[in-house]
Amino acid sequence: MKKNEKKILMFSCTFLFAFFIITNGLLADNLQKPQKADVIIADGTPAAIIAAGDIIKSRKNEDKQPLVKAKNASDTFSRVTYRDISVVIDTPVLSIINPMIPNEKLTVGGATADIKGFNSVAIQTAIDALHYKCNGGTVILMQGNFDITFPVRLYDNIVLIGSGEKTVLKKCKGFSSPFALDADYGELKITVKDPSGFSPGMGVAIYDETQRLAWGVTTARITLIKGNDIYIDNYLLCDYHTDKKGTISNSCSVITAIGAENIRIANLMVDGSKESNEMIDGCREGGVYLHKVRNAVVENIIVKNFNSDGISWQITENVTVRNCEVFGCTSSGLHPGTGSPFTTVEGNNSHDNDGFGLFVCWRVRDGFVRNNSFHKNGISGISTGHKDTDMLFADNHIYENGADGIQMRGELPLNAPHRNIFKNNLIENNGMKGKAYGLSINCKAEGVVLEDNIIRSTGKGHQAAAVFLKANSMPVELKNNKISGHPDGEVISEK
Repeated sequence: MKKNEKKILMFSCTFLFAFFIITNGLLADNLQKPQKADVIIADGTPAAIIAAGDIIKSRKNEDKQPLVKAKNASDTFSRVTYRDISVVIDTPVLSIINPMIPNEKLTVGGATADIKGFNSVAIQTAIDALHYKCNGGTVILMQGNFDITFPVRLYDNIVLIGSGEKTVLKKCKGFSSPFALDADYGELKITVKDPSGFSPGMGVAIYDETQRLAWGVTTARITLIKGNDIYIDNYLLCDYHTDKKGTISNSCSVITAIGAENIRIANLMVDGSKESNEMIDGCREGGVYLHKVRNAVVENIIVKNFNSDGISWQITENVTVRNCEVFGCTSSGLHPGTGSPFTTVEGNNSHDNDGFGLFVCWRVRDGFVRNNSFHKNGISGISTGHKDTDMLFADNHIYENGADGIQMRGELPLNAPHRNIFKNNLIENNGMKGKAYGLSINCKAEGVVLEDNIIRSTGKGHQAAAVFLKANSMPVELKNNKISGHPDGEVISEK
């Protein structure tokens, strides 16, 4: 047999084996580390796959069920199973249906960038190119001021990384108009009195005075403007009424990810231009806003002056926010919520926001809040409540906030923030706007533990007691805390 014929035969065998696997019920599990194998094959080449097939063929009727893996292969393997026989093969060899594509990078910004421009269009062009061509990649933003007219949207496997705090994504000047007609549920058109400040592609929010908070706000992008009619790309979520101050505004997030996984945002600054933009509730927008996202990291960024929450993540899983600074926002600095398990908040500095330093919203559980600084915020340093259970708050410095250092909100007993542990925190001098407490418990939360904390008042602010227990609340377990300087005592209960 000639050499070329042997190569063709080898390729044909490889293809036929792959086809045999796919069409005969071979089930691919998730990527995993190599396991102990009964038979070691040389590598992940086509010959190795054929060898694995031979082993399966020779042993499929035996009691022994071999596990086959490649020797000296890469870090991750794909495990496949055929009739109870496991084969572990180097994953690049299985790149038959989905091609193996290297992690591509695109730069955005000045004259030497791959994509030139300092605006959201340039950034989104780079993201879209990587998303549709490579199913992911890295967008590197050069130093400069980027004008943001719509939210920069990330997709699966996208990394957005700046060049430090001199990479500034600044929200454009705000504009809004009242409706000329009611805007109804399910519509894709809003008729407005003044369309002059809007343009196609712009991010917008639609609301009225009864649908201004939480999930009642519709967010979208403009697709077309014809006269006084503005067309959008998302169906309206509610009925919005002209007689209830129905409004369309170009307020929008600066960076967002919706329905994405495996993303990272790092090393840049977000400026929300709050002086000219309307306030939109943090459930729907934020300087950085994540919605229905899994496996995300937001790190080493600055968010300032956004007219809502600085960083908001809603309906998420495995989100880490670390080493970020958030200040000057009109609501909370950090806002996880609406079912966000396995959240990690660490190393952040959330200060001088009008609301809470950290607002732990609904159903945030099994997470960590550690090594953060929450200070000089308008309300409490930390607020937690509805079904926010099994969280560890450790090694945080919580000081000089307007109200309580930590607030456990009023909830029905079944919905209280049970089994939260506060360990090794420094909680001091809160109540800058009036009488407050180091920790106030306003519900029947069970299993709350305070251990190895320093809770003190040194005369600055009005932190009247270390712990306040509202009537009918459960007692808190105190272990090895150092408490001092409170005029009303260490632990007090509502009479």
